Amino acid sequence: MGTEGSRVVVPRNFRLLEELERGEKGIGDGAVSYGMDDADDIYMRSWTGTIIGPHNTVHEGRIYQLKLFCDEDYPDKPPTVRFQTRINMTCINQETGVVEPGLFPMLANWQREYTMEDILRSLRKEMSAPQNRKLNQPPEGNADQRMEQKDLVPRCLIL
Repeated sequence: MGTEGSRVVVPRNFRLLEELERGEKGIGDGAVSYGMDDADDIYMRSWTGTIIGPHNTVHEGRIYQLKLFCDEDYPDKPPTVRFQTRINMTCINQETGVVEPGLFPMLANWQREYTMEDILRSLRKEMSAPQNRKLNQPPEGNADQRMEQKDLVPRCLIL
């Protein structure tokens, strides 16, 4: 009755609760943070993240806001990660802000043990990589400067 090679698989919701608790405690150096986007989301799908730009890069002094979406197959598959704040990096789609899984090794080689905190730390580290540390950046401004669609129709007009 050996148990060698077997491991306990933590159910999705327990795993997300662990991540939420860790995010709320603010464990770490404060360079990244994360939490639930909507406290009423019982499926714990929508999360927000923040990355403070690393020193000695063009990102220094900037605060980046992100959205992370954990579908029902998380943590077996990675979340969708999207920068709300405009940023120029080689692994990010400039139109949508989505971190491209094929261009970001952590998402491309996803392992169940990885967490949202790991993703945020890895993105911060990627900001310091030679190919990203000196890239010209868009001007700073409001957090969500991205157009969700090209052909937006105003929902209301103030006259």
